[in-house]
Amino acid sequence: MSVTSDEKRVLEIDRYHVLLAPPRADLVALVEVAAQVAQVPLATINLITDTEQHQIATAGFDASICAREDSMCNLVLHEKEPVIVPDASQDPRFKDNPFVTGEIGDVRFYATHQLRTPGGIVIGTLCVFDTEPRDLGDDQEQALLTLADRVVDLLELELRTRELTSAVAELGAAHAELERSNQVLTAFAGQVAHDLRNPLSAVRMSLDLLQEQVESPDLDAETLAYVATRATSGAERMQSLIDDLLAYARVGGQMGRGEVDLEAVVADVRADLAVALEGAEVTVGPLPTVTGDEVQLRAVLQNLVANSAKFAAPGERARIEVCGTTTAHGWRLEVIDHGLGVPEADRGRVFLPLARAHETVEGHGIGLATVRRIIDAHHGRIGIDETPGGGATVWIELPR
Repeated sequence: MSVTSDEKRVLEIDRYHVLLAPPRADLVALVEVAAQVAQVPLATINLITDTEQHQIATAGFDASICAREDSMCNLVLHEKEPVIVPDASQDPRFKDNPFVTGEIGDVRFYATHQLRTPGGIVIGTLCVFDTEPRDLGDDQEQALLTLADRVVDLLELELRTRELTSAVAELGAAHAELERSNQVLTAFAGQVAHDLRNPLSAVRMSLDLLQEQVESPDLDAETLAYVATRATSGAERMQSLIDDLLAYARVGGQMGRGEVDLEAVVADVRADLAVALEGAEVTVGPLPTVTGDEVQLRAVLQNLVANSAKFAAPGERARIEVCGTTTAHGWRLEVIDHGLGVPEADRGRVFLPLARAHETVEGHGIGLATVRRIIDAHHGRIGIDETPGGGATVWIELPR
């Protein structure tokens, strides 16, 4: 479908953002210069849409909007050259116009110069007029023509400035997003190294058992199948963790949202932590199905359970309880141990990267920082209380 000249003009005018804005000081100043050059008391910049004439800057009177059919400039908008009329009341084109008859104004002298955009579209006029008949000299005509070009230059300059500002803002946002992505990638590189250690140990243990079976003179097909299944499951969980972390770390990456059966998740965690939990007493109470990112929440529980096993009291086996309840606004999960505990003064600090509560216990201070970041991404809360009798109770609240 072809675009009419009116539609093209409206689209061009819209680009300049001047119809609804207060009069621009630079355009008002230019109109005042036009009035001085022509030695008349009245001047205006008119932009003409498909239905109206908008006076966006004026000298000698207040700006207004009128219907396009009442506009004097609309009658000569198609003209190729400036239109100069010594006495509009004697010109058949204008003598019945309301701006001439007294209905709106009493214009006699009238001169209009087209405002033509770089694309060749006429969007309006620079107009000077008087209530008395008069003429313009050649120098005045040339000066007004030059001023009309400057009107378009000012409109274009503001447009280009606005576009440049927008481009710079978008570039700044892209740069900030890239920095955020790099920070996430760096943090998740540490998380991958940290969180894969335990399931990798379980896979290696399964592969060692598989090797023993292969080298045994009495092959047990059921044992081989069981051990191979354990190794494969562990490898698949590691792959899902890597895939999920990479997806989240991409620019604009988001956490997945779905139904997560925490009882199944804890079962996977116990399989991945088979080496770390050897000799530990682990009790799992009823756990709810929550909404969140399954792989990320598995990383949370893996870190918390692994910490509980690692920080057992010297000479004692780890005793760990995992339980959960449904609340009015979501779910509350607790991982309870009876080990070294976390001093009250350190319970906020341990969630910071590289922070550690017990320097004598091996670790890098990555796990709880990762847990905090994941829970924050789920719009949840996390904290540490003291377990009655000694130890740490880490609690998590997830919203529905």
